Amino acid sequence: MSYTTRKVGQPNTLEHRIYIEKDGVPISPFHDIPLYANEQKTLLNMIVEIPRWTNGKLEIAKEELLNPIKQDVKKGKLRFVRNCFPHKGYLWNYGAFPQTWEDPNTIHPETKAKGDNDPVDVCEIGELVSYPGQIKRVKVLGIMALLDEEETDWKVIVIDEKDPLAPKLNDIEDVERHLPGLLRATNEWFRIYKIPDGKPENQFAFSGECKNKKYAMDVIRECAESWEKLITGKSDPHGISLTNLTVGHSPSRADPAQLPPLPAGEKLPPAPIDPSVDKWFFISGAAM
Repeated sequence: MSYTTRKVGQPNTLEHRIYIEKDGVPISPFHDIPLYANEQKTLLNMIVEIPRWTNGKLEIAKEELLNPIKQDVKKGKLRFVRNCFPHKGYLWNYGAFPQTWEDPNTIHPETKAKGDNDPVDVCEIGELVSYPGQIKRVKVLGIMALLDEEETDWKVIVIDEKDPLAPKLNDIEDVERHLPGLLRATNEWFRIYKIPDGKPENQFAFSGECKNKKYAMDVIRECAESWEKLITGKSDPHGISLTNLTVGHSPSRADPAQLPPLPAGEKLPPAPIDPSVDKWFFISGAAM
């Protein structure tokens, strides 16, 4: 399938949006991109929101029509993650799985916490830096369970199928063998990244252990079932825009001709970022 991006507004501004198009027609990345990328269900589609090494907290806009990617806002200001030494921005290409939903109405039996009302988060550990709105075919390797403000916030570890290491990475133990230290750094990053903003350390279920591929796939299937209930109107949408163009059994399916026209694409240079975004923070208890 041919996916492209339509960029509206300047990056690093409140107006910036990235719409995903299929064959030139805007679609919802949340609802219209299939979860599975091949018939065998061994590869999954990942929507990249945040490229590795960057700080802007971009995410699928759940509440907006066709769910474009935008930068998160807190207290009227664009949100950037801090650089917690020795880390710079995000450590991986960060994004989400389409057609998944962490149901806030359900408490997970093992984490003892409800879902966070988002698509499932994904950390892609390949060597290439991606771009916002890129759709990647990835292999699932494992999963961590972050407990964020009493919500279960799953983090799935994956690798791009085209990465040179992909043939050697088939389960979570392979990651430590070929990319030593990455899982520990991932755990630390999620544990400390909110501390510079005055928040406490994040906690993990399973004592921070990264569960294996089978466990990850089970969680993904559960979240895909939750999305199915969401898109068919069987769950409270919690403010999520369910408008889609392709889900035949969804009451929210729309004809593209019936939707209001979206702004034309623009190729604008990024707006300048406040220099404080590049500041380093030294956290007591981080890796030495």
